[in-house]
Amino acid sequence: MTGGGFAGSATAGVEFEARITPIVIISCIMAATGGLMFGYDVGVSGGVTSMDPFLKKFFPVVYRKTQDKNIDSNYCKYDNQGLQLFTSSLYLAGLIATFFASYTTRRLGRRLTMLIAGIFFLAGVALNAAAQDLAMLIIGRILLGCGVGFANQAVPLFLSEIAPTRIRGALNILFQLNVTIGILFANLINYGTAKIKGDYGWRISLGLAGVPALLLTVGALLVVDTPNSLIERGRLEEGKAVLRKIRGTDNIEPEFLELVEASRVAKQVKHPFRNLLKRRNRPQLIIAMALQVFQQFTGINAIMFYAPVLFDTLGFGNDASLYSSVITGAVNVLATIVSIYSVDKLGRRVLLLEAGVQMFISQVLIAIILGIKVTDHSDNLGKVYAILVVVLICTYVSSFAWSWGPLGWLIPSETFPLETRSAGQSITVCVNLLFTFVIAQAFLSMLCHFKYGIFLFFSGWVLIMSFFVLFLVPETKNIPIEEMTERVWKQHWLWKRFMEDDNYIADLNGDTKKDGKSYGFDPSSQL
Repeated sequence: MTGGGFAGSATAGVEFEARITPIVIISCIMAATGGLMFGYDVGVSGGVTSMDPFLKKFFPVVYRKTQDKNIDSNYCKYDNQGLQLFTSSLYLAGLIATFFASYTTRRLGRRLTMLIAGIFFLAGVALNAAAQDLAMLIIGRILLGCGVGFANQAVPLFLSEIAPTRIRGALNILFQLNVTIGILFANLINYGTAKIKGDYGWRISLGLAGVPALLLTVGALLVVDTPNSLIERGRLEEGKAVLRKIRGTDNIEPEFLELVEASRVAKQVKHPFRNLLKRRNRPQLIIAMALQVFQQFTGINAIMFYAPVLFDTLGFGNDASLYSSVITGAVNVLATIVSIYSVDKLGRRVLLLEAGVQMFISQVLIAIILGIKVTDHSDNLGKVYAILVVVLICTYVSSFAWSWGPLGWLIPSETFPLETRSAGQSITVCVNLLFTFVIAQAFLSMLCHFKYGIFLFFSGWVLIMSFFVLFLVPETKNIPIEEMTERVWKQHWLWKRFMEDDNYIADLNGDTKKDGKSYGFDPSSQL
């Protein structure tokens, strides 16, 4: 889901010559199937955990609570640490795998890292579909998590680096679009398999994750590696040939020379993780980490993981809850398509700020309705209120899907310079997976204790993150990645004080001086 990469540009700010070639489009579609796999895993877990045969086999305690009419609170019937571990173990494994993926992405290339991800996915799917006990189920989820760690490291890097500058945002969002399509497919399949009697419905749901896993594995065998990765590993002629192929022109010398120079500078950095902490890299690091934390505290994954469980808690009944989660999944896909068309036209900040208002209002209204209509012992929303809750959740999901969903990954992917790109990528993915794990492990318990207040909790975070964007996130629309320092960071009211005018290489080695200038704040310059 993250990535960094660069489609260079001339020093004067003129974009390099590049056509949108079929090989770029095909490569990006194939690579973005990693998002399809991730999305399917997110969507499928919530569906199977609301299926009675699955609960009977692996979580009998939860099953008995869902059948108990005298339970203490409707909000608490799915509150079980084991059930939450089934969902969250994937993200903890992904977090650990990311550290290894950083090494393979740098040393073996983006393409081979995607292949490793595909193999992990296939192994995890096989174990999950054939699971006989909870241990087998959790090990399968852990293998899927390793696949997520490798895919989330390599795929967005691949997409950012292979795309021409002018459509970099749209192509990078292909990954997020596939995540949403994966969630929708999982919801549709869960809706169908929930009607299958016996022990096979949930096995089919978990087993069909093999389709996107296979697509990613085959795709990784067919695509070319990025010129950036090849040059970084010293394969200059091969990198030049691939650059000519993907740009669809022979006039690639200026871009090639800039890639070689960026690679030369990057190689002088012996410790990329240590270099991330240097003064000039702090703005990118702070923004990348903050965006990942905020993305999770919008509450979106809580809703996407547990949509059927959440709707069932609110009294929709099993069929209606799965159906409602299909509707939210479809809205998620359509809104992400909106983002693809608007991100390079309207810009990143406009989408984030507009979505902040929309998410805040919809979450507060949901909390008010649930506070009035869903009590500990009454979950009868009534038809009108039930429809209104689904509409409000769709309003919330749509605003996330054209803003924090794709942009929480896109902005970090285009701001780290080459010398810290792999390390920055790892930190970004790690922070995201860490907080995804926290939310996945805690949500059902939070729902039990906070009740309708869970939506007020997340709306408070939406308010905080909107102010963060307003004052601290610069616009990166249509700016080539290697020019971010000059055209973005050095122009920002706060971050420019972290950018030194000293010799660049000296700064990489830590020889920096303060320039002693005074800085004022002009928020209008960021719009």
